Amino acid sequence: MLNIDSIETGIVIDHIQAGASMRVYKLLKLDKLDCCVAVIKNARSSKFGRKDIIKIEAITDIDLDVLGFIDHNITVDIIREGKIVEKKKLVPPKTLTNVVRCKNPRCITSIEQGLDQVFQLYENHGEHHYRCIYCDQEYQSRQG
Repeated sequence: MLNIDSIETGIVIDHIQAGASMRVYKLLKLDKLDCCVAVIKNARSSKFGRKDIIKIEAITDIDLDVLGFIDHNITVDIIREGKIVEKKKLVPPKTLTNVVRCKNPRCITSIEQGLDQVFQLYENHGEHHYRCIYCDQEYQSRQG
């Protein structure tokens, strides 16, 4: 069994759906950080079976809206002196700006390069979906 040490100071992004950690890594732009970042894929979870975890060995700003967009069940723990001092609760953001792109080739954002990519949250049968505010195209997570 692989042993992953705890961190003294930093952030733990936990309960990421198995296989989704690299998407989280990319959308949060964690490659730009100048600190140790560990990505743990397919860790055992009694609650989910398998999960991914990201550990950041520094206290830094991370975009909670991006995490809430990906999955509002993800947990974010702030660690100081080896102990959890804060747990962040995620909610799906009402508006998402410049996180994902509209894939509709007829959307104004395809023509006007400087225009912000803005998606609005709507619920359908208890599920959260996002639509482009310009062309009403629904964002499909498989589009990337």
